Amino acid sequence: MLIIWWFWSLLAICASDSFRNQAENIMRTTPVIDGHNDLPWQMLTLFNNQLRKSEANLSALAETHTNIPKLRAGFVGGQFWSAYMPCGTQNKDAVKRILEQIDVIHRMCQLYPETFECVTNSSDILPAFRRGKVASLIGVEGGHLIDSSLGVLRTLYHLGMRYLTLTHNCNTPWADNWLVDKGDDEAESQGLSPFGKLVLNEMNRLGVMIDLSHVSVATMKDALQLSKAPVIFSHSSAYSVCPHRRNVPDDVLQLVKSTNSLVMVNFYNQFVSCSDSATLSQVADHLDHIKTVAGAGAVGLGGDYDGVTNLPVGLEDVSKYPDLIAELLRRNWTETEVRGLLAENLLRVFSAVELVSNIMQVPEEETIPVEKLDGSCRTFYGHSRAPSIHLQIGALLASLASLVFSLHLL
Repeated sequence: MLIIWWFWSLLAICASDSFRNQAENIMRTTPVIDGHNDLPWQMLTLFNNQLRKSEANLSALAETHTNIPKLRAGFVGGQFWSAYMPCGTQNKDAVKRILEQIDVIHRMCQLYPETFECVTNSSDILPAFRRGKVASLIGVEGGHLIDSSLGVLRTLYHLGMRYLTLTHNCNTPWADNWLVDKGDDEAESQGLSPFGKLVLNEMNRLGVMIDLSHVSVATMKDALQLSKAPVIFSHSSAYSVCPHRRNVPDDVLQLVKSTNSLVMVNFYNQFVSCSDSATLSQVADHLDHIKTVAGAGAVGLGGDYDGVTNLPVGLEDVSKYPDLIAELLRRNWTETEVRGLLAENLLRVFSAVELVSNIMQVPEEETIPVEKLDGSCRTFYGHSRAPSIHLQIGALLASLASLVFSLHLL
């Protein structure tokens, strides 16, 4: 009996090594393109964006989920870095702060040119990987960071933004967030407001991917029905596997399927198992479910590393991606399905978004109604609430003339 037990244990180990070796062989030519990593936020909170500090060295950084050796070990060849600022910046200094976070991502590429290559097109990602670089792209997390301005949206595009998450954990004046479904926020736009639909149209025109992580179900459905290009969920999981409101329900997954869109699965324990602990196998369950409901072309990876506190056993940092791929191969995922998950599904969606942008030429020029905006620090140039000094003087003189005429009649 002891010999039989030893034989089967040895066979299991060999099989495990076989799946891991197969995963690495696939990933040498088709790397991970991850949809969401919050390392730039860690650079702010730990080092105040001072990347040249010795303790901020990304080749040796130990207290984060992400550093250069871990990226190499995880076969990460493309990364959407999250340019993020919390909802507390809304109606305050959101635009200033997001410009600083985009600057951090550009400086990462400048400071580590042997590792990071900032790219803006789908066609540049795999060539950068073949040159030994991590193709680095920018995703802006939170619609509040455009401050309800299409001009700001266009400016962020010119600075490299290639997806915008329509909300974070708060409503914008034009879109509702996921806390509406949880009952913690009131619905204000019932999904997307008329201005929110203009934002979507302008994103389509520019070639900016529409990211529906963090939004309400009504916002998800509005965007999926209105967008002229496929959309993404940059870091969300499956609601049927874990009924957390940040996850994607099956009726929305059906819309994902019909629009050739993409769900990039999040690794945060609360979204994986709806508890403080989770496992790599449970993440694979989410991937299996989305593949079953929406198709193998609808699945991607958006680990949310360095943006969350609890991660599954077996997926503790970005170096662990090969173990997840080995698990999927163990579950009979085909090599074609795995390559789609790793990179090809995202590249398909990204290139489709770029294709739509080429056929839409006229920029949107509408502005959000001024009464929808909040904040005491705003100026209102261009709006009726902010007449020019000449109009103010003219109105004052007219009032004085009227008063003099009234007194004369008396």
